[in-house]
Amino acid sequence: MNLRAMLLLIASPLLFAQHEDRVQDLNRVAQVATAMVDGDVCRRIQTPRSLQFLSKTDPRDPWLASDNFDVDDAAFIQTKKTLIRLARLCSDACDANLWMPVKSNPPRIQILIRNVYEMSGFWKWGELHQDMPAEMKRVLDTGERVTVGRSSGMISVLTPVYDSLGDIVALVEVVSQARRDLRENVK
Repeated sequence: MNLRAMLLLIASPLLFAQHEDRVQDLNRVAQVATAMVDGDVCRRIQTPRSLQFLSKTDPRDPWLASDNFDVDDAAFIQTKKTLIRLARLCSDACDANLWMPVKSNPPRIQILIRNVYEMSGFWKWGELHQDMPAEMKRVLDTGERVTVGRSSGMISVLTPVYDSLGDIVALVEVVSQARRDLRENVK
């Protein structure tokens, strides 16, 4: 047996343990997020005017919805600060992002707040809203936390956000990289 194969056999349990520790860490933070993020405040983040433009299209103005995106400052800042504090609970670099469903058929979802490292296992760059992934629909429908490992190297834990009536109104994605790329911004 060559040296490379021996090292791989020895290191395999350690790599698996690190992955499991990271998932447990993200799950713990996601559990706290469900308790701490206020669904009533989340509903007030995007202004009614902005919601009116969300699904409108105009062939002369392809950026109509993006140009008219607007938030209630107090609700946005309160929730963003909560998400930043939640991300600090992770033992390694992670983000806590807020996703809100968009009333449409088929179901769509938008990332309403992204955070420090701008990590997400789901967000498609430049899209204001996107098709709802099955994992997110499951969280919104059932209220269970879902762990997702993506081929992009991201590990996400999706957790529900409740309003004061006990209805699920949003979800938080607590996300980290399976392996950090320390040179990702140096290329």
